[in-house]
Amino acid sequence: MRFWLSVLALILLTSCGAAGRDGPVAVAIIGTPGSLFQQGVRLPFAAQHLRAATNEGLVSLDAAGQVVPAIAERWIVTDDGMSYIFRLRDSTWPDGEEITAIEARRQLREAIARLRGTALGLDLAKVREVRAMTGRVIEVRLSAPMPDFLRLLAQPELGFVKNGSGVGPMVMSREEGADLARLTALPPESRGQPAREDWEQIARPVTVQVLGPEAAVSAFGRGEIDLVLGGSLTDFPLAEVGPLSRGTIQADPAQGLFGLMVRREEGLLADPARREALSMAIDRAALIQGFGISGWRESSWIVPPDLFAGRPYPADRWDGMSLDERRRVAAARVRAWRAEGGGEAVVRIALPRAPGSDLLLRQLAEAWGAIGVTVRRVASVAEADLELRDTLARYAAPRWYLNQFNCALRAGLCSREADALVRQTLTEPDPARRERLMAEAHAALVKREAFIPLGAPVRWSLVRGSIRNFQPNPWGMHPLFPLSQPPT
Repeated sequence: MRFWLSVLALILLTSCGAAGRDGPVAVAIIGTPGSLFQQGVRLPFAAQHLRAATNEGLVSLDAAGQVVPAIAERWIVTDDGMSYIFRLRDSTWPDGEEITAIEARRQLREAIARLRGTALGLDLAKVREVRAMTGRVIEVRLSAPMPDFLRLLAQPELGFVKNGSGVGPMVMSREEGADLARLTALPPESRGQPAREDWEQIARPVTVQVLGPEAAVSAFGRGEIDLVLGGSLTDFPLAEVGPLSRGTIQADPAQGLFGLMVRREEGLLADPARREALSMAIDRAALIQGFGISGWRESSWIVPPDLFAGRPYPADRWDGMSLDERRRVAAARVRAWRAEGGGEAVVRIALPRAPGSDLLLRQLAEAWGAIGVTVRRVASVAEADLELRDTLARYAAPRWYLNQFNCALRAGLCSREADALVRQTLTEPDPARRERLMAEAHAALVKREAFIPLGAPVRWSLVRGSIRNFQPNPWGMHPLFPLSQPPT
């Protein structure tokens, strides 16, 4: 306990600003005020980073997005893929009490229980049993194999906490009322690892705050911030005109959902065929041209086909049809609706207020204008027919994508048939049968036309040359702990 208090005192003495290669690493995460310290089970992007830095779980993610040991120092997976056995490191809570297998079991069970009713809770539905085997060994049993289970366990929401405190790898302090967190890496011996005499010389403190996109880019340009995280497509134009001579734009090869969620089945959008017409009319290749981003992966499917071993459908949904042919079909559906007394073809869309949203809106208006549909931008989701969905994947599997549309989440249109098929996979031991069920669930969701996919999410960062251990990765998450460490 005395050591932890001394670390907190050290943090309070550190500077808030950027300080080259020896002072604190100053990080700004793009977000809304107050989101850094938000609690609960639906953590915003900034709060996920802070939680991961201060509340480790059994495993965590490194700078490259790979699963690495955390409270568990090592593990084995049984041959059937249904049992994960973890050996805990020799570590303690901040009050000095040992972290035992019994406590780890309780922590994991309670975290899973809290997440019920969320998309992440659906992802964890294969967890059948958690048990303590010996004093430092815990076993997690699944109802069916899940190759991505370790990555799921590394999510920040599954970090351990006791009496409001986690077990690192960093300790945080915050001045009362301030929207800035000061983080210091705990020394190796407090994390069950060999001590290092030079720890204070090699470990850099990290300061973290949340800023709007314009403020974050401006602060980076003034040299006040070393690293900006959480940039998306809607604010990418700000980075393009930003201070590139004093830093570098780094883009993540992100995976996830980027498209338009259908909020209601009314008017023009009452019929799945007309909802498909809107999707058919979009020139996805041209959509990104105004942003000047190379390598973007467009998609007309909810689940990318390469996530299935057998690739059950072609790369493009309307394979063999030109854009002009697609738009002629779409326009005919809109005309038929008008002829039946449908009235004016208008779609109301909710987009964040950002320069990239303006570019996106213009592209959509042009595409839908070509089939006789007018686009109107609205201020709130409650008024919208369509809402922009921009979400990073937690792991690369069809299950993640399908769970995002589960009817229990009440996020927009859904398919109970798709949900039922996904549930069948929870206990299906045969991988080929699981894949077929997932492909059928995807087909049911596509038939419902609940979502208009555009492509992969865009995530960018501004990274100063003095930053150590930053790596683009598919998950768009950049742990704060590696930033404090010597180059690897």
